[in-house]
Amino acid sequence: MGLIKEGEEVRILTDIQGIEDFLGDMDFKVAGTEKGITALQMDMKISGLAVKTVAEAINQARPARLHILGKMLEAIDKPRDVLSPHAPRLLSFRIDPELIGTVIGPGGRTIKGITERTNTKIDIEDGGIVTIASHDGAAAEEAQRIIEGLTRRVSEGEVFNGSVTRVIPIGAFVEILPGKEGMIHISQLSESRVEKVEDVVNVGDQVTVRVREIDNRGRINLTLRGVEQQEPAAV
Repeated sequence: MGLIKEGEEVRILTDIQGIEDFLGDMDFKVAGTEKGITALQMDMKISGLAVKTVAEAINQARPARLHILGKMLEAIDKPRDVLSPHAPRLLSFRIDPELIGTVIGPGGRTIKGITERTNTKIDIEDGGIVTIASHDGAAAEEAQRIIEGLTRRVSEGEVFNGSVTRVIPIGAFVEILPGKEGMIHISQLSESRVEKVEDVVNVGDQVTVRVREIDNRGRINLTLRGVEQQEPAAV
């Protein structure tokens, strides 16, 4: 809504354009639904405005608002339950502030790796609030899963289904949560003696592991011994 005032004469304008806004004496925005007003915002270039004028502007805005809402309903009868996967979005959640360093990593390598892998922008406040900005809903959710995996506290005795990511002569590394790995020592690969790690597991294998120990450096040691393996899901 807009307003032009000359002396005591006042004219309220509906659906103003840029030139009217620039030359006018008031820019008055009215937002709402069919049932009522949800927000008001006013810019004024004159001193003082009668309550009667404000009421007139609000009343005059209603038919215009209903007209716009009608056009919106012609296109879509209600808001979508799910945001478009291609719509820009911000995801915000909280982590333990003590684990911020875990997400950032040495020299920022961990958080840089997450942003490059998911093509997102990630900000972390000192209080532990994480904000992920992305133009891709799935990518934003993947970044959140990785961070939540990194900051999830793992306890001894927990069982996870994970993927073998690396094999070395003394054991294999398994990603038990997004971004969080543990190692199975070669002695923990089987109840019997294992000559070579690749005789039991290879990179890409899906395995069910139990957390055997978390050492004083926070490293997660896993075992396959005594753990029933789940059958791969049918394709």
